[in-house]
Amino acid sequence: MDYLVIEGFKTAAEEFSKEAGLASPVDLESIESRMNIREALQRGDVGEAITRVNDLNPEILDTNPALYFCLQQQKLIEFIRQGRIPEALEFAQEELAPRGEENPEFLAELEKTMALLAFEASTAAPPSISELLSPAQRMRTASAVNAAILESLSQGKEAKLVALLKLLCWGESMLDERAEFPKLDINEGTFS
Repeated sequence: MDYLVIEGFKTAAEEFSKEAGLASPVDLESIESRMNIREALQRGDVGEAITRVNDLNPEILDTNPALYFCLQQQKLIEFIRQGRIPEALEFAQEELAPRGEENPEFLAELEKTMALLAFEASTAAPPSISELLSPAQRMRTASAVNAAILESLSQGKEAKLVALLKLLCWGESMLDERAEFPKLDINEGTFS
């Protein structure tokens, strides 16, 4: 159930809860709010995502400067993606540069993002720079926001199923050093 809740499958979580006769461990409406935020970030609407996060819980961004910087960095990336260079420069100077002065880690990320301006085509940029324009960057930002929201709701950030699979793989690797045994092929669901 927690996998469905954490990953945002509201309808499936409702059906599972009903069919299993379980009370939902969380407010299922919070799933919809988190998914609206995720969708806004995936389409590049960072302003809407920030507004929705603040509507859900204003303390999330106030108490997590790294997350707020991450969202602001994503907003800068979206300005650059859209070719709105004057706005990007002004936004970086007014919003992000002061945060970079306070935190060297933020400054390194800001410099990396500003390097996008040096390359007219993302294909000419080094992979570490061009990846900022990839859909995966939006997903990383959305995942970070989702994890922060879950943490604010006192829920786990990672589904127990995922943690169990990681533990299984670790256990197999440790056992593999000491003995012969049938290993689980996760892709096929069989033992080899």
